[in-house]
Amino acid sequence: MRFAVGYQLAEEGEEPFIALVQDYAEQIAEVYFPWMGMASGRSPLSVRRGYADWTAQERLEEELRALHARGIHLDLLFNANCYGGRAISQHLRNEVVSILDHLGEAVGGVQIVTTTSPAVARMVKESFPEIQVRASVNMRIGTIKGMEYVADLFDAYHVQREHNRDLAYLRELREWAGREGKALVMLANSGCLSHCSGQSFHDNLVAHEAEVAEMRNLEDWVPHVCWRYLRDPAHWVAILQNTWVRPEDLAHYEGLFPVAKLATRMHQRPRAVLEAYTTRRHRGNLLDLLEPGFAPLLAPQVLDNARFPADWFLRTSQCDRRCHLCSYCAGVLGQVLVRPEGELA
Repeated sequence: MRFAVGYQLAEEGEEPFIALVQDYAEQIAEVYFPWMGMASGRSPLSVRRGYADWTAQERLEEELRALHARGIHLDLLFNANCYGGRAISQHLRNEVVSILDHLGEAVGGVQIVTTTSPAVARMVKESFPEIQVRASVNMRIGTIKGMEYVADLFDAYHVQREHNRDLAYLRELREWAGREGKALVMLANSGCLSHCSGQSFHDNLVAHEAEVAEMRNLEDWVPHVCWRYLRDPAHWVAILQNTWVRPEDLAHYEGLFPVAKLATRMHQRPRAVLEAYTTRRHRGNLLDLLEPGFAPLLAPQVLDNARFPADWFLRTSQCDRRCHLCSYCAGVLGQVLVRPEGELA
């Protein structure tokens, strides 16, 4: 298994992204990235409240050329949850096609486009049949039926992350994908709540972030369900009931996914994430590997990754997901939640 990592545009004084990738190049299969100023599944890459970094595109293209020269596949993101009134427009089609044309000339082209939009998938399929079109994890496709419905539009699927810990079910999906000539990808280190009630709302907020930032918004209210819910320590057990996979447990997924996606686009310590997952080992706070990680909410306490019990993967990969009837994760939380000096919290 190799990895897909998310591009970061380094600020002044920060380590260039290309330097990070070069240190792990043998284990990185893909780099995924958005285009300048375009809405995506995270904040826009080069614009903040109207202020544009006019050097961003030049730096991005320079690094993409270097990645392409190393044989690393480039995955362009059109994965905003909403494109507003342009969602099925010729305007959006022209924009998508022009970006892909430009990348073909400037960096040697991209090999993958990941999108949440069936319309964008169709645009790419028609104009660039050589590019693999991949369904974003934000489409929440987690069934064979779901894959069948859009099989004419997508060559590959990010599997709905809520199935990450059900190996038997993942094997069913893998068997279907193999027969149909489709590829599957897993997102390994998402910190998002499992079956989050606010995901669609949050994804739409992100898609319209530039507009939202200019509004006079509600004061003293956190719009993100996860951050509000986890402010109560009684709810911290939900962190263990989410969809992430520890680096130590990745071996169980060999043969199911040729590529595991690592959420690093907004991560403050992408090198730590890569080091942990490429070595299959992490000593420290598990929250430091996740995006979002929620470490500030639990501080000064941490989730000591070395204290997980030996039966953790076995139990969580075979359970029935009826968390309201089970106390196993609550018991594990009491074991792994410690203060920095190693004392139980």
